[in-house]
Amino acid sequence: MSQTRHFHHQPKKDTSWNKVSGWYDQLVGEKGSDYHQNVIIPGALAMLDPQKGEKILDVACGQGVFTRRLKEKGAEVTGIDASRDLIKAAQQRSPNIKFMVADATNLKIFPNASFDAVTCIMAIMNIDPLDLVVKEMARVLKKDGRMLLVLNHPCFRIPRQSGWGMDEKRKLQYRRIDSYMSELKVPIKMHPGENPNIHTWTFHRPLSAYFKAFAENGLVVNQFEEWVSHRKSLPGSSKRTEDRSREEIPLFLAVEAIKLFA
Repeated sequence: MSQTRHFHHQPKKDTSWNKVSGWYDQLVGEKGSDYHQNVIIPGALAMLDPQKGEKILDVACGQGVFTRRLKEKGAEVTGIDASRDLIKAAQQRSPNIKFMVADATNLKIFPNASFDAVTCIMAIMNIDPLDLVVKEMARVLKKDGRMLLVLNHPCFRIPRQSGWGMDEKRKLQYRRIDSYMSELKVPIKMHPGENPNIHTWTFHRPLSAYFKAFAENGLVVNQFEEWVSHRKSLPGSSKRTEDRSREEIPLFLAVEAIKLFA
């Protein structure tokens, strides 16, 4: 029997991925992208170390890629997402997991201190406002509960404000950063080749914004990791340069914070 549940509180239309759910589901699918499988999921599981029987909430779970891995570890997991179609896809793939349509900025469907851990994998940068999301995730955590965020690295992957460059004289590939401290709301064209008019939003925030949100909600960071690409360039004149930049400039940031107070 399907466990999909729907609630009257509507997610913000301009940040929901429902309108691109079909394209995104084809892209990510059952097990996730190449980066999910080789970098993000292994790293997230190692940091969180989910235990059998723990109650875990996977926020912005999409089609349930990470939710399923938590279930495999024996956790009592619930996945939520603002996209009804992505939740439908998640439930079809995993009828034994509880999935719900819900807005990450308003988790009133869950009582205070409901979960041992809350995760948000590669989604926090696409949800706004940050303070409400962190507040709600902290509220549903038990004392000493863990909150794990994985996101595009805000220091090096800033939409429209960063990019790769090549210093030919030094034979170095570098990362160009045009803006960092300013918070930004940037439209993303989801599949420009098919329909350039369909887009959703991403939000850049400096690290200080995340740490401020943690502090305001009684969370203290206990793990902080930066993950580089696993990919390697094909043989050629630029292979050494490209591989070096991949090893030195991280793509992803992972932060685990602990809730200090009940």
